[in-house]
Amino acid sequence: MLHIVMFQFEGLSETNARRYDGLLSSLNESIFLEATIMNAADHINQWLDANNITEIECLVPDMSGTARGKIIPRHKYNPAEGIRMAEAVFTQTVTGDYPEEEFASVTDSDMRLLPDPSSLRLVPWAKDPSAAIIHDAYGFNGKPVEIAPRNVLKRVLQAYDDLGLKPIIAPELEFYLVQMQPDEDLPLAPPVGRTQRTEAGRQSFSIDAMNDYDEVFDIMYDWCEIQGIALDTLIHEMGPAQMEINLDHGDPLDLADQVFLFKRIAREVAIRHNMYATFMAKPMQGQPGSAMHLHQSIISKESGLNIFADAKTGESTDIFFSHIAGLQTYLPACMAFLAPYVNSYRRLSRFSSAPINLEWGFDNRTCGLRVPESNAVGRRIENRLPGVDVNPYLAFAASLGAGLNGMQQGLKPSAPLTGSAYDKAANLPHHLDDAVAELLDCQPLAELFGEHFVRCYAAIKETEFEEFFEVISPWERRFLLLNV
Repeated sequence: MLHIVMFQFEGLSETNARRYDGLLSSLNESIFLEATIMNAADHINQWLDANNITEIECLVPDMSGTARGKIIPRHKYNPAEGIRMAEAVFTQTVTGDYPEEEFASVTDSDMRLLPDPSSLRLVPWAKDPSAAIIHDAYGFNGKPVEIAPRNVLKRVLQAYDDLGLKPIIAPELEFYLVQMQPDEDLPLAPPVGRTQRTEAGRQSFSIDAMNDYDEVFDIMYDWCEIQGIALDTLIHEMGPAQMEINLDHGDPLDLADQVFLFKRIAREVAIRHNMYATFMAKPMQGQPGSAMHLHQSIISKESGLNIFADAKTGESTDIFFSHIAGLQTYLPACMAFLAPYVNSYRRLSRFSSAPINLEWGFDNRTCGLRVPESNAVGRRIENRLPGVDVNPYLAFAASLGAGLNGMQQGLKPSAPLTGSAYDKAANLPHHLDDAVAELLDCQPLAELFGEHFVRCYAAIKETEFEEFFEVISPWERRFLLLNV
């Protein structure tokens, strides 16, 4: 087929030649994809057989980071073919609604979901041997689906790869354990631990307070080990039954998969102990919010060295400062990815251990961008802006993409802050609708992430905000009903 197409190029007009060039490119992509998946299929089948798998969870993370997909008996699953699913799954809001504008195919056609063999994992809570496999979304022409969140992160990582660079990410996830409460109108409360009491006051870094939930964490660690999730540290955070899990640093796509899977594990373990694990950014009034701080650095693929610091002197490089400047310049327009829900903005308040601006400083936790104490090998930037409610694929793409733009444009950051960033102006979007407006107004991000994806994501967030705006809150009924 390729030889026929190449032969036909001779004597064509320039316009038709471009059309055939596009056809040839599509054919090449399709052939490469088929070769890749055929090579992976044997490995996947061998793994499934070796583990006596009877059922497969075919997973794909949607726009909110929720697991979508299909559960298929082993004997009906062919990894070389993958599965089919409507592309519109990526246009759902967190409530299950859709924007008025159509961003998937106008015919609501299927896409092809193909398994990533590196994501093969056992499902630790299944009664029978079961596997979970994360799938990537492709059109039937072999092209990646532009609005699939995992593909958006891949697109940013490819931009780094084209420059001979490899980003490194280390996420820190904060979350709450709370009592089961089926009534949404009632506030959440800390759960009862082995002492048969709820926590009294704040227990930052308390070992005893963590031990109160030993049964939960023992199973959580076991299941994470089964799924290859590299937990580093467990910490009790400021809020009652608020915990922090740190993951080992590594490849951003693999770490995004681990965050995606860890949330499922944490929820499942908690439910089996008659409580919830919640990743809302601000689940309880009067208590600290939950963040997902991102530590990021960049490695030269050629030298294997961290380009943020001079290996001989240990001094920070110009590209390190340009990366910071890129974060300062573009993260405000990325807020819809880093604070994706109306609840997210309740966390970002002054004197609450959460940033209100993008000042940066050395070991300064009041800043949105913190540079921890480190040697040249470990030189990194901590982005403290994201909440733990983010889609990890999109949060990683946004943070790395903003820094990449700064590096490519040679931007210069502000001076490092030595005082408190809370004494400075709050200059981030204050609401989701403001964040969406800034995203749509930033052409460099549209070029980096894909214009179609940005418009689709913005429409989803606008739909969610409009639905929220129709809800009358208990505060309004309490203070306005008879007083205005």
